[in-house]
Amino acid sequence: MTYTLDHVMMRVEDDEAAIDWYTDHLDYEVKGEMEAETFTNYFLGPEDVHDEGALLELTYNHDGRSYEMGDAWGHIAVRVEDVEEAYAELMDEGVEDYRPPEENPGYAFVKDPDGHEIEIVERDHGARWSIDHTMVRVEDATEALGYWTRTFEYQPAGRWEADSFANYFLKPEGAAEEAMTMELTYNYDGRSYEMGDAWGHVAARVDDLDDAWDAMLERDSEDYRDPESCDYNYAFTKDPDGHEVELVTK
Repeated sequence: MTYTLDHVMMRVEDDEAAIDWYTDHLDYEVKGEMEAETFTNYFLGPEDVHDEGALLELTYNHDGRSYEMGDAWGHIAVRVEDVEEAYAELMDEGVEDYRPPEENPGYAFVKDPDGHEIEIVERDHGARWSIDHTMVRVEDATEALGYWTRTFEYQPAGRWEADSFANYFLKPEGAAEEAMTMELTYNYDGRSYEMGDAWGHVAARVDDLDDAWDAMLERDSEDYRDPESCDYNYAFTKDPDGHEVELVTK
């Protein structure tokens, strides 16, 4: 059973402004759109995104609601060949100066119009601005690592430790280097987090929805929104920290 990371969803308050920002500054294009009675989902990514590459899903609710960012979700990271050059390019285009590479050698951060943080990282693979990883914060590193490796059979793809926190990177075994990675951040001070509602979920793509769902339940993943309740189009579980994980098929 393979759970390929398919997309990451975030909610936006102005869909036109959000789409303009990502298409103007990250050269994304709208790959798909799904409109329902109360909301619209837009799927975006680079023109030449890899077959195993992840897309960005922007969800716009038609009732004009606003969102709380929380701190349980961290950021998405996008790939470039040269961080300093890419950051300078964004500054020239009028993107707000947030965390420049001079403060963070090897990476930098900007924010989109809704306040979602976007890390810029240097990679020698993948389309420019393609999604490299999604970061979520966890309260128990051992439990979180056990969940992602047991439930989704993800494998370690990197680890970085600092004085006050550690980052763990995971992805499916045998995944292309262009595939998105999950970054689990564990802070050593034992803090807890607020989920907020500005971030939505990460999604994993599977070949058979029912089989994948049954396998997850056998591994004690939460029975949150089963395939039947979602008209057998998708399903949702949650990790031990409450981050939602969608299952989709293609």
